[in-house]
Amino acid sequence: MTAVVPEAFRTRVKLNEPMSRHTSWHVGGPAEIFFNPRNREELSEFVRSLETNTPITWIGLGSNLLVRDGGIRGAVISMHGTFDRLERVSESEVYSEAGVACARVARQCVKWGLGPAEFFAGIPGTLGGALAMNAGAFGGETWQHVSEVETIDRQGVARTRPRTDYEVSYRHVKPASALEEWFLAAKLTFEQRPGANDAAVKALLEKRKATQPIGEWSCGSVFTNPPGDHAARLVEAAGLKGFRIGDASVSQKHSNFIINHGNATAADLEQLIQHVQDTVERVHGVRLRPEVRIIGERN
Repeated sequence: MTAVVPEAFRTRVKLNEPMSRHTSWHVGGPAEIFFNPRNREELSEFVRSLETNTPITWIGLGSNLLVRDGGIRGAVISMHGTFDRLERVSESEVYSEAGVACARVARQCVKWGLGPAEFFAGIPGTLGGALAMNAGAFGGETWQHVSEVETIDRQGVARTRPRTDYEVSYRHVKPASALEEWFLAAKLTFEQRPGANDAAVKALLEKRKATQPIGEWSCGSVFTNPPGDHAARLVEAAGLKGFRIGDASVSQKHSNFIINHGNATAADLEQLIQHVQDTVERVHGVRLRPEVRIIGERN
């Protein structure tokens, strides 16, 4: 299919936009339609005006995302840079839109004397992505703090839903409703911690820097941890540290990271993910489950 650009937005969208410009792995073929709305009204109008069979893909910082080399059919909506409202709404509650970087949530909560929010500093994406997959780091998880969310549907209708409308587990979020809705914002609840300071966030960031390949092209953790074990331990014990396909390799620093050294294709990365899964299953009898979302068309 070929997506049809709503007439009112023909000067606002980008056509055949390379997704390599919008993902932390720096790979990915073109999006048929790429749109970064200015505000909620424009977003609602855009979604409502798309043909009903047009697929919609939502992105933030493009971490935890592998876009195949053939690109993405339909419309890609970027929330980063516009949906960035973050404010304290009560003594223990914070309101954050989906485009806010998780690291910013961590820093601001510390300034407000709220916690535990430091773990958000270890999530390399935006709150929208964190809500979609119950992202976590350093023992904390996003939905431990969610009291309600705001969503939007294909008709451009926004709703507020309580946490109880979702089934939440480790790196998985399932709406109780069968309706197709996407996250716009969330209200997060924390404890008051008057003595909170930047030291905890800095310590976690230093730990992350010491143990993860920060600064290299990666998507964050590639695999979820199986029950009672760690994906990185299984990958390393299978002898895969440094294993390379094309210009992609398993990180020497942290075995649950895969690095694009500059010229890897999405096919290289996906093939390496598959190889790690197959090898770990053969050696350990455990099938690792990808944490990264793999989307789009193969060439």
